[in-house]
Amino acid sequence: MALGSLPAALAQKWEFGGGVGTGFYTPKDITSPAGTASAKIDSNIAGSAWIGNDKGRWAGEIRYDYQRGALALNQDSTHATFGAESHAMHYDFLWQPSSGEARVRPFVSFGGGIKIYRGTGTEAVVQPLSKIALLTKAQDLLPMASLGAGFKVALSPRLQLRLELHDYLTPFPKQVITPAVNGSVGSMWINDFVPMVALAFVN
Repeated sequence: MALGSLPAALAQKWEFGGGVGTGFYTPKDITSPAGTASAKIDSNIAGSAWIGNDKGRWAGEIRYDYQRGALALNQDSTHATFGAESHAMHYDFLWQPSSGEARVRPFVSFGGGIKIYRGTGTEAVVQPLSKIALLTKAQDLLPMASLGAGFKVALSPRLQLRLELHDYLTPFPKQVITPAVNGSVGSMWINDFVPMVALAFVN
């Protein structure tokens, strides 16, 4: 059986890659008896590494993503910020309409996994807008959906340039951005749009 499966395994292309970009989170309103404030995670550097296999029109990748970005609350001229970072692990399927011999291969991707939001700032006795929400040194472990699109450009038989845009969707991280008592979040899901430039090595 192992010998019989060897030709199929050898026909696959294995890929190892990594990239850098910037994450852009959508803001969400938090409302409490004390008023309404806009909550978001500030834009900052994002990085990703993956290993995948390419079977032609379809491919699959297991990825790790790291992203920085301070937690933020804003209400008119009052602001509160708190250091934070996130870690994600997910598996994505890729569909590629072009053949493996094409120099430029567009693709779309979809998948899912988990994302961890971590507050890393220094807690203070008094925090602005704490009657609406509190930014905390806590941790959220949440399910994540992954959607993306991009292009693979062959620089050589072994090296690819990748330009891609991902949208990582998770429930709102209520442990690191905690609404006050009787407070509520306007929408339960947040989007994290990450444009990225990457290099991949192909066997």
